[in-house]
Amino acid sequence: MNNRDEATPIVELLGIRRSFGGLQALSNVSLSLYPGEIVGLLGENGAGKSTLVKILTGVLEPDGGQILVDGVVQRISNPRVARELGISATYQEPAVFPDLDVAENVFAARQPTRRGVVNWGEMYQRTDEVFAEIGIKLDSHTPVYQLGIADRQLIEIAKSLISGARVLILDEPTSVLSSREVDSLFTLLNSLRARGISLVFVSHKLDEVTALTDRVVVLRDGAFVAERETSNVTISQLIHMMVGREINDLYPALTRSSGEVIFEVKNLTRPGYFQDVSFSLRKGEILGIAGLVGAGRTELAEAIFGITPAESGTMSLDGLPYVAKSPRQAVNCGIAYLPEDRLANGLVMGMRVPFNLTMTVWGRISNKIGRFRTRIMYRQASELAKRVQLQAGRLDQLTSSLSGGNQQKVVLGKWLATEPRILILDEPTHGIDVGTKSEVLGIVANLAKAGVSVIFISSELEEVRAMSTRLLVMREGSIVAELETPVEPHVILEAASGVLSETLS
Repeated sequence: MNNRDEATPIVELLGIRRSFGGLQALSNVSLSLYPGEIVGLLGENGAGKSTLVKILTGVLEPDGGQILVDGVVQRISNPRVARELGISATYQEPAVFPDLDVAENVFAARQPTRRGVVNWGEMYQRTDEVFAEIGIKLDSHTPVYQLGIADRQLIEIAKSLISGARVLILDEPTSVLSSREVDSLFTLLNSLRARGISLVFVSHKLDEVTALTDRVVVLRDGAFVAERETSNVTISQLIHMMVGREINDLYPALTRSSGEVIFEVKNLTRPGYFQDVSFSLRKGEILGIAGLVGAGRTELAEAIFGITPAESGTMSLDGLPYVAKSPRQAVNCGIAYLPEDRLANGLVMGMRVPFNLTMTVWGRISNKIGRFRTRIMYRQASELAKRVQLQAGRLDQLTSSLSGGNQQKVVLGKWLATEPRILILDEPTHGIDVGTKSEVLGIVANLAKAGVSVIFISSELEEVRAMSTRLLVMREGSIVAELETPVEPHVILEAASGVLSETLS
């Protein structure tokens, strides 16, 4: 890492302010980005990270303060200006064109031309050269629809480098990557740091932040809180800076005793996704399901909930046959499913919070001709908001305006409205800050204590081991291990990776 006492910042933000109506999103925030370092940008949802990134990339302009690039004051009025100044960003959902090939995506909207005609040879040659320089092993002629999310992120990074990026912002880049893909990404980012590029790493995964970054900057409630050398700070200290209070127990204590078996799955199969899956679920149990990306966990959950039914095998509820032909049927049987992608499958973003909170029980709060009884809806929404620890002031907001953590609380609340007996949670803390994560996991533990049976799917090893009273591990569509908790994380990873070939118990 460069000695910052001697280096000139590539980008310097001084006293940046930005408000939205009466909400102060950023208040007097300053940040310097130097060549050849990786800076972790931390804060809870709503802390101002996204607003700061949008200002850096020209999506938003600040209300006050200055932006200096190479020591010169600049106005970054739009994303094109940001790119011309060497500032670029990649996001957890890469903005690629699936029907184009790799090189066409890398050079999208800026293809090299000769006499007004695209110079295809130069485009593929330059793509291959950039890939070789930074160690990306992709065929530049491959259609992007054939690639996974990790390779699509590499394309976005290469696109930034082709455009001359000197500052690269990565917003939650590892949220849907496997551990092996994360390792490959970190190798690439370290090579970019060695080339003198300044990288901003935005993530809720504090173990990754401490493993990768040189320096961390923490925001809280739109204000600068602290800046530390990563080597001189602990994860516990970072959590305290982010939330402004101690979180002594991120993972709640669980009740290890459970009741009778209420749900059973035998030899459930959906060819190409999972096969011969068998397990039982007890009343009040939190049954964890771990596995690498693509192991078939989500597809199994969707089959139980009737979204994409299995082709063979049986399920039983309370000892009676259960056939999930649709989500409505599952809900009527007391089963609820919180999906992995809350934006696409969990919420109607353009609706206000009360409508989303009560969505699953609209039939109960409508009159005979289908019109909402508004007073009843708001009363029930208020009760649900209390159950999921959503602030009452959020009820009048559009769901799209909420932070990721509060949106997840709304999804959880809408399913609690159905009073489920079985609750399937697919990556329930994905993309939410550590404070909200603690609250959500506490709610889950309390539901189990009250007798709700929970199927808890998570890619975070520490989370799934801490939140499970019993743990299944899936690999390539099969259950390869059943583990009693507590269990060491390396045992879960070995089973998920195929290192352990025999089922454990």
